[in-house]
Amino acid sequence: MQEVFPLSDLPFRVRFAPSPTGFLHIGGARTAIYDWLLARSTGGQFILRIEDTDRTRFVAESLQDIMDSLKWLGLDWDEGPGARGTDEKAGYGSDPTAHGPYGPYFQSERLDLYHKYARQLIADGHAYYCFCSSERLNAVRTAQEAAKQPPGYDRHCRTLSPEEVQSRFDAGEKAVVRFKMPLKGTTEVYDELRGKLSFENRTLDDHILLKSDGFPTYHLAVVVDDHLMKITHAVRGEEWIASFPRHVLLYQALGWELPKFVHLPIFLAPSGGGKLSKRHGATGLKEYRDKGYLPEALFNFLLLLGWHPSDEQELFTAEEALKVFTVDRINKSPVAFSTDKLDWFNGVYIRKMDPRELSKRCLPFLQESGLLPDPCPPERFEYLVKIIPLVQERLKWLTEISELVDFFLNEDIAVPKKELLVQKKSTPEETHVILQRSRAALAELSEFSHDAMEQALRSLAETMGIKAGQVFMPLRVAITGRTATPGIFETMDALGKERVLKRLDQAITVLN
Repeated sequence: MQEVFPLSDLPFRVRFAPSPTGFLHIGGARTAIYDWLLARSTGGQFILRIEDTDRTRFVAESLQDIMDSLKWLGLDWDEGPGARGTDEKAGYGSDPTAHGPYGPYFQSERLDLYHKYARQLIADGHAYYCFCSSERLNAVRTAQEAAKQPPGYDRHCRTLSPEEVQSRFDAGEKAVVRFKMPLKGTTEVYDELRGKLSFENRTLDDHILLKSDGFPTYHLAVVVDDHLMKITHAVRGEEWIASFPRHVLLYQALGWELPKFVHLPIFLAPSGGGKLSKRHGATGLKEYRDKGYLPEALFNFLLLLGWHPSDEQELFTAEEALKVFTVDRINKSPVAFSTDKLDWFNGVYIRKMDPRELSKRCLPFLQESGLLPDPCPPERFEYLVKIIPLVQERLKWLTEISELVDFFLNEDIAVPKKELLVQKKSTPEETHVILQRSRAALAELSEFSHDAMEQALRSLAETMGIKAGQVFMPLRVAITGRTATPGIFETMDALGKERVLKRLDQAITVLN
């Protein structure tokens, strides 16, 4: 059995090649993470290539989203648009070497290369022009379905002579270029996770290399680009295994050495049945970012969706992953995508984070909700740093931060309703007395500290002959408008004496 990625193969030169047809998919993000780890851990290169040949589905803004999402995850790349050390503003139509030595890195700007190798394949007898109309192809497909035959091109144009081809071009007909697949035998390929795979050639039709509009299909473009960009390891999803023999035969027809292939396992729905789709929840990275997941948590979660360490460790920073990530520990079996597990990771990373750093992460969400201005004055940010530890344990997503701290950041709160202030087994009159005497006890404090407040209010409860909780609960509601908050004394300490007394006055008025 061939050794899986022997050390002599170092360093790796890998590429992440998304199509700008929408926001970066969660599966693509995992592929990018694995590519980045392989490149960085071996002293190799990580290339970003944009596969934009599907012009009907091209979405201009998705290119920026892809780059922003990769950077948000903490990934950098050595070549391609936005690469480190290159002109990050250089885009379409720029100097081909603006993003690295093997540019352009946009497939739509590499059409001459694809045409060159398509012509070479035709000249060498490995490809041919096909003039079949869409109507004829539909008729062939319908007939195959009626005869319960597998669908595929019937090779109608495979034996056209050069003279017939030229005659049809002279008549103004348009053509695609198809690859001549072997008509019998098997094609054997090697995947680094699955080992040797065999495909019956009779099941493989003559696929299109160049479309009639001059743009290549994925099959031609990926082979040409991976070869010319000197890619050593092609990492992609297992949905491409069906196309694997097509690519291997193309490499052989062009006389090129193959890279090594790694086909990553697909994501299953949380139940483990069926492929992950939008009906199971978010599939775009932007959706997770907007919901308030930390990039560190998502990186860790995606790392373990298809790869397992040698021990029981679950928490990995990018730096830690670089030291232990190897391809032989990538699973080949599909893996269930559990948002519950992702939520757990997010909570762990939120609780571990330094309060100042967490405050920076929360700031955009607080500005969006209007609780803090943009730009945020330094003194307001420092106050945020002070209160973040009070809610850090309860924070699950960054989007929850506004709801958890609004009573800290707003000067005033909505005056609590009487029904909320008065606890079970109590009366408005009793609550009124408790709040009045609590206010008086707090007002007398020269030092408005946690210990001083606690001592004063516990003494008050003892004097009144009631439990401390009977004092704390209406007090909590009065100053926050909530029944569940951080510790009452930590909360009052953060609010300050003036705001606490003001809010108590408003609550007492409600009970008058």
